[in-house]
Amino acid sequence: MVVSMTGYGRATGQVDSISMTVEMKSVNHRFLDIALKMPKQLIVYEDKMKKLINRFIRRGRVEVYINFEGDTFLDKSIQVDWDLVSEYIDSLNMMKKRYSLHDDVKLEHILSLKESIEIIEKPVINHSIESELLQILEEATRQLADMRKAEGNQLKLDLLNRLELMKKLTIELEELAPNVIEQYRKRIEKRISEFMQGKVDEQRILTEVAIFAEKADISEEITRIHSHIQQFADTIQIDEPIGRKLDFLVQELNREVNTIGSKANDQLIAKNVVELKSIIEKVKEQVQNIE
Repeated sequence: MVVSMTGYGRATGQVDSISMTVEMKSVNHRFLDIALKMPKQLIVYEDKMKKLINRFIRRGRVEVYINFEGDTFLDKSIQVDWDLVSEYIDSLNMMKKRYSLHDDVKLEHILSLKESIEIIEKPVINHSIESELLQILEEATRQLADMRKAEGNQLKLDLLNRLELMKKLTIELEELAPNVIEQYRKRIEKRISEFMQGKVDEQRILTEVAIFAEKADISEEITRIHSHIQQFADTIQIDEPIGRKLDFLVQELNREVNTIGSKANDQLIAKNVVELKSIIEKVKEQVQNIE
């Protein structure tokens, strides 16, 4: 089963006075990499959110954006540093006495000392909010996964079409290969005949052709190309992450075609090699985005 690593999902919900929005997008990546971008108050739910996403997505870079309106995720309290306040008041009184000041110590003087009073915010685990948040996240993740599957189906059709073209070109190479040897034999025969002034050394011709045939033989490469194409076609039917295996097969296909290109001593074979390499390059681009 072909699943793309590109997708988008969005869902919203509300609990009491809190409105929540979850947006997700994914792109290709070697592994599953989940990046949660959310208010710090939601960090307590991070592990559960990642496990939920992991149920639907198995590979790719997934970015999750969570926004909410409302502050009931926070438990706020005031903390007074009484020792600091006492020391501050004592110091003010000493200053009054030392410099014969008559002003009274007022509350505004104490409040001006910022370190004396601090507002403490603590995340509150609200199970109703947690439940709703996970439901919204699941809905967005399902949308993302559905989009990845839909795009994967399109990728699969495209890959199957390209595999058929590769099969056709490989069969043509198979048919062209014997002609290369025969054409080379004729050229050698002509050259030797011209050099020997019409006399033909049959043994020398056979030796030269045999050496060339061994160097130019592409039968093994063609057999492996057929095998890789079939493995590729079988792999895209498997219901599991297949991107890495397909990437390996593409590399092997490219290696075999390059070898044929280096052996080719024929214009038509060279033309087929160029076409095959062009198709393989396009297949490689598609495979890079498969889970």
